[in-house]
Amino acid sequence: MTAYSPSSDQFSPAHCDISFNRIGYGAMQLAGPHVWGPPKDRTAAVAVLREAIELGINHIDTSDFYGPHVTNQIIREALHPYRDALTIVTKIGFVRGEDQSWIPAASAEQLRAAVHDNLRNLQLDALDVVNLRAPGLEGPDSSSIGEALTTLVKMKEDGLIRHIGLSNVNAKQITEAQQITDIVCVQNMYNLAARGDDALIDTLAAQGIAYVPFFPLGGFSPLQSDTLTRVAASVQATPMQVALAWLLQRAPNILVIPGTSSVAHLRENVAAGALQLDAATVAALNAM
Repeated sequence: MTAYSPSSDQFSPAHCDISFNRIGYGAMQLAGPHVWGPPKDRTAAVAVLREAIELGINHIDTSDFYGPHVTNQIIREALHPYRDALTIVTKIGFVRGEDQSWIPAASAEQLRAAVHDNLRNLQLDALDVVNLRAPGLEGPDSSSIGEALTTLVKMKEDGLIRHIGLSNVNAKQITEAQQITDIVCVQNMYNLAARGDDALIDTLAAQGIAYVPFFPLGGFSPLQSDTLTRVAASVQATPMQVALAWLLQRAPNILVIPGTSSVAHLRENVAAGALQLDAATVAALNAM
């Protein structure tokens, strides 16, 4: 593959003054096992973040409930004071229990506390983008997110948040949210093997809203497929590079945020942006 710079391929959401390079970095893996506690090698985690910036990545996805607090503190250590072009996207709506559980936390008080935790640990005066991470909202009869979203809008009016996004939502919640405020991005699970949001991605693309797939490479258990392995060999790339390239070609509003704690793996992920899949290859992957 030829050399690739993320800055050569960008998406600017409607109602937003930010241009996102379409390859970003997801910081979840900077914490310890099960996204809990400190990493085994903090120096290596700092090195990955600094290399991401040098490679041209201009947005990092994080949350203060990663660790908790650990990931944001490492980002601050590695990158503060931040470059003007760097966008940090965080999410709120959960806290971590002492047993490492993930506990929904979407009351007004909890959401305000989460924003202030992110501000403090990232050492920021305002958060560029905050995603409301909604628990258990799949299906046509899912519950309203209006009350929680109204709390975020008030914090936006107070200057603590610049832009608002959503995570773990369906079309019904997105429509409800758009009646309350502008939405710049949606972050849901999506990859070659999890295609439930196909129609939603196209709808959001038409509206100029970014779609950010979490677990773009399958999650903690990477994608496994004979087809994927065969395609990767034919284009002289790794299976994970092919999976990322497929996402980038799937729709122009898709931003990928693969995470890693390895500089070498980070470089492989960025290089996937140079990989162009022909129509026959895309068709084979679509049929997986």
